[in-house]
Amino acid sequence: MITVSFPYDPLLVATAKTIPGHRWHPAENYWSFPNSNGTLEKMLEAFQGVEIHIDPALQGTVPNLQTNILIPSLEKGGKGGFEDLRRELVTRKYSYKTVKGYLYYNRDFLSFLKKAAHDVTDSDIKDYLLHLAEERQSATATLNQAINALKFYYGTMLKKKFLYEIKRPRKDKILPEVLSKEEVSRIINGTANIKHKAILMTIYSSGLRLGETARLEQAHLDRDRMLIFVKGAKGRKDRYTLLSPKALELIDLYIKRYEPRKWLFEGAKAGRYLSRRSIEKVFEQARDRAGIKKDVSVHDLRHSFATHLLEGGTDLRYIQELLGHASSKTTEIYTHVSTKSLGRIRSPLDNLDLEGGDNNR
Repeated sequence: MITVSFPYDPLLVATAKTIPGHRWHPAENYWSFPNSNGTLEKMLEAFQGVEIHIDPALQGTVPNLQTNILIPSLEKGGKGGFEDLRRELVTRKYSYKTVKGYLYYNRDFLSFLKKAAHDVTDSDIKDYLLHLAEERQSATATLNQAINALKFYYGTMLKKKFLYEIKRPRKDKILPEVLSKEEVSRIINGTANIKHKAILMTIYSSGLRLGETARLEQAHLDRDRMLIFVKGAKGRKDRYTLLSPKALELIDLYIKRYEPRKWLFEGAKAGRYLSRRSIEKVFEQARDRAGIKKDVSVHDLRHSFATHLLEGGTDLRYIQELLGHASSKTTEIYTHVSTKSLGRIRSPLDNLDLEGGDNNR
């Protein structure tokens, strides 16, 4: 078979589904296609115009094959390139999301260079990071993840020393988007589907991350102490957070109607939890129905949870514990978006003696 992997993009996913014999492998995060006569040509035609990194083993199978007209990673057999990197990351218990990111940036790096890993130089890495910063307008967090990915492979695994000369970009000082309590109410009240409403109420009432919500098990609802046990959260750390009585009341109605088994929010396939993308869609549809124009995502329900707790008088240390932040510095960002203190300040304009009415004649 021929396997194909790329970062999630609805257009690329739709294109992949047009190719006969396509199959999605969610556990390994790649598409597969039968390696039969004509398949590769159909793939090249379907994905024409999109840049790729293609395995040299395939380049001799199609006359005049160009290596820059398919997708970010096209390889023959197995789970794709950098199998040694994948095994090392999994053995060290890196999260699925980190493994996926490290594999992507290392593949993307070589695709950008059009050269082999052993030929990489210090200048190549700097050129790639410049490409991410200038051409793709990547955020600081993206650049740092790319640096981490390249350092791990070339520094930790291949023992190249030059990587440690690369300096990290300055952090962006971006404040989180926060919904007002009224906006959160509109989002939840405008959601008729009981499962979707339970998802949104759980995220907001407990301050859960997207992945934590998707992998939440029914057994993790501590009804006696009204707490949610979050297992294996970011940094592989367990924690407890709030279980709202209002949320639990709706969750019980949802459980009675849908009868989920292990996972609280099951996906379409039996035995699997709801995908992150499905939860994102639930929020996006609810946001649009509520007529909210802010550029907010489902993660901003977590930001709103923290900000509203702070505005209600909850100590920052408790909010840090509920969110699972390793450092108090991370939690302190909510002091910059809270209206608790700013709401008491009067604008100097309000102290001026101004004439009312329309003076334009």
